[in-house]
Amino acid sequence: MTNGGGTTSTGTNLGPFERIRDVSPQAPLPDLLPVRQHYDVPVEADVPAATRRELEALRPRIAAGMRIAVTAGSRGIHDIATVVKAACTWLREQGAEPFIVPAMGSHGDASAEGQLAVLASYGITEQTMGVPLRATMDTVVLGRVPDGPEVHLDAHAAQADGILLVNRIKPHTDFHGEMESGLGKIAAIGLGKQRGAEGIHAYGSTGLARWMPAVARRIVDTGKVLGGLAIVENAHETTAKVAFVAPDGIAGPAETALLAEAGELLGRLPFDDLDVLVVDELGKDKSGSGMDTNVIGRMWIPGVAEPDGPRITAITVHAISKASYGNAVGVGLADFIPFRVLEDIDLHAVYVNAMTSGTGGLRRTKLPIALATDRDAVAAAILMCGRPDPENVRLVRVHDTLDTVSLLVSASLRADIESHPRLEIVGEPVPFACTPEGELPAWPA
Repeated sequence: MTNGGGTTSTGTNLGPFERIRDVSPQAPLPDLLPVRQHYDVPVEADVPAATRRELEALRPRIAAGMRIAVTAGSRGIHDIATVVKAACTWLREQGAEPFIVPAMGSHGDASAEGQLAVLASYGITEQTMGVPLRATMDTVVLGRVPDGPEVHLDAHAAQADGILLVNRIKPHTDFHGEMESGLGKIAAIGLGKQRGAEGIHAYGSTGLARWMPAVARRIVDTGKVLGGLAIVENAHETTAKVAFVAPDGIAGPAETALLAEAGELLGRLPFDDLDVLVVDELGKDKSGSGMDTNVIGRMWIPGVAEPDGPRITAITVHAISKASYGNAVGVGLADFIPFRVLEDIDLHAVYVNAMTSGTGGLRRTKLPIALATDRDAVAAAILMCGRPDPENVRLVRVHDTLDTVSLLVSASLRADIESHPRLEIVGEPVPFACTPEGELPAWPA
């Protein structure tokens, strides 16, 4: 485990883990069918034009010389750079002076430099956006909600004449309620920086449903929030809709309605019961929990009910996304990992994020069973999934939990595939053939 960057497995000294190299589970790996899941979903063909169209509702509130903070968070939103740039360009055309603030709680190693690095990985820099980026972990305290947490606001945003919230709206991975991930969250958690995020998460995930909207409304009530640009994505991870939400709709009815739309469009696995799910990559750019709990059917938070499905016996994870910079929060949702994942974990980033998240990070940051190679991890999952005939294992491989369109599915599920109205086999079966070093075969191009 490192403070970022990681190393390769060869020759690495993992201390007590070295003895585990001799543990090499043997199980037949199934042939895999390339499958495509078809979704009939809306698509926004011209995202910049949609952004400009929606911002027209804001025109009466923009005055020349207004300093406007535009938020940019830490999730892997497909068109985040496009929407933020279009918004900043539109604001400048109205005579305003926009600037971008990272709104991501404790992410980016809870440092201004780290949060700027996260934005840069999404293509958001001063050079690409044409406006200043102002990053700080300092906040202004706006008081306390009754019987609840303090309300923190990013110091740069607090000094602005106005704030434009930009975020994707989608179901949350820790709880379900009238407001989940969206504009209210980017205000309460994102602009709250580490101290604000800690204050809300201290009440646990059940407290999120109560206090996140209350904190968001307190920030909106300052009068600084001009409104929000809500991005709704479809199951193909592309933009289905861009919508302007007026201040009174943030953490309110308008946001709740958009959340319902997003829930209908969320990509999901097409099987109710699986023995093994192989996830090539987890990361903060994929989900706040590394893997979307709505996709894998695991919540694993004290006091929060587990989803009805899907029911997956064993999950393996094989890499941390580069955009996560070693933050492997959510790795505890998996059951098996190869040593390579251990080597790439930045414990400092993980623990800061986990402790900020309170009960949400309690179980999700525990280490799964770690074995030497990818093949060992998958073989162990097959051996321990409770299937006495491992050659008929019900297994699915995905690149990450954002992509439920392209799947690799064990041949044992052929009948399920052929009877499913949204599934299509798009090629011949291929062997689950790892490299001689035991690494996963490359994801199909």
